[in-house]
Amino acid sequence: MNIHEYQAKELLRKHGVAVPKGKVAFTVDEAVKTAKELGTEVVVVKAQIHAGGRGKAGGVKIAKNLDEVRKYAKEILGKVLVTHQTGPQGKEVKRLLIEEGSKIKKEYYVGVVVDRATSRVVMMASEEGGMEIEEVAAKTPEKIIKEVIDPAVGLQPFQARKLAFAINIPGSLVNKAVKFMMGLYQVFVEKDASVAEINPLVVTEEGEVVALDAKINFDSNALYRHPEIKELRDLDEEDPKEIEASKFDLNYIALDGNIGCMVNGAGLAMSTMDIIKYYGGEPANFLDVGGGATTENVKEAFKIILSDSKVKGIFVNIFGGIMKCDIIANGIVTAAKEVKLDRPLVVRLEGTNVELGKQILNDSGLNIVAADSMADGAKKIVELVK
Repeated sequence: MNIHEYQAKELLRKHGVAVPKGKVAFTVDEAVKTAKELGTEVVVVKAQIHAGGRGKAGGVKIAKNLDEVRKYAKEILGKVLVTHQTGPQGKEVKRLLIEEGSKIKKEYYVGVVVDRATSRVVMMASEEGGMEIEEVAAKTPEKIIKEVIDPAVGLQPFQARKLAFAINIPGSLVNKAVKFMMGLYQVFVEKDASVAEINPLVVTEEGEVVALDAKINFDSNALYRHPEIKELRDLDEEDPKEIEASKFDLNYIALDGNIGCMVNGAGLAMSTMDIIKYYGGEPANFLDVGGGATTENVKEAFKIILSDSKVKGIFVNIFGGIMKCDIIANGIVTAAKEVKLDRPLVVRLEGTNVELGKQILNDSGLNIVAADSMADGAKKIVELVK
């Protein structure tokens, strides 16, 4: 789950991490009022969407008086920002962060991630702050310094100090940088985050170490432990189909293709998408109905797939272990009749109650193409969609 920059900064502030003073605004008048309360010479007006690259897209403006705050707030609120992370459709700005300006002396990067290779949390730091870290990694990987953290003891002060010296934080500010990194790690672990990224981390002319921007993502599987984080969810920033899927405990992620997939099990779902690509097709989604799905779950999954206008055909690929093939079949038949299915449907069933499942599909009167294997199903749906 993602949250906005202003929400991430509030979390950091509570853990002793230095961030600029600021407040969220939903209207132009709120933006001006907040700027007035801040009382600083320079105010930053920042679009709040779940995507990076906002500055390049015109979503970050520097205002030197209240008239400029009003002008920029009017420009940005309601604007559709298109960045490298939003895709061509962009995202509409519905809230702003109004923040005090900072006298920046130098920009750095600090991030905390879960490293799959070492199965450890890793803190990364770089002198190349303000740039996309992927670009730094590709062009000058030696400028990214990493510290692998032992989960038994957590981030140690000597590790934070080592990072601070490695990225050339001024000697007089190393202790502040260490405090900053320790606080960032504490937020990451305590709140079950998957990514915590500060880009840029800045050293100011006043000698402060401050998070000028902040991005924190959370492990959705751990949200039951953090109701206070769950409350920060902004549904306007998420795909409506993904929101609907979450209501029925379905794992759904929208993609850009035209072949809808309904599969049980994440591994099989990934393999199904791969084999569709192998035969020249493009999957429209990742959808794992899970092992304990009911007929109702399957029906809703089917409806969600069909609600995507890009979907020109559907491939259902089920291996019935825990999930029974007859439950899948009943869900498909019910949903197809309710929505008056008008697109090609290929179904491959194997496993528990497979004969019963096939019988239900055969007796339904629907135009369903049966597949003998995963490869056979993929080939058939690709051909039908073409």
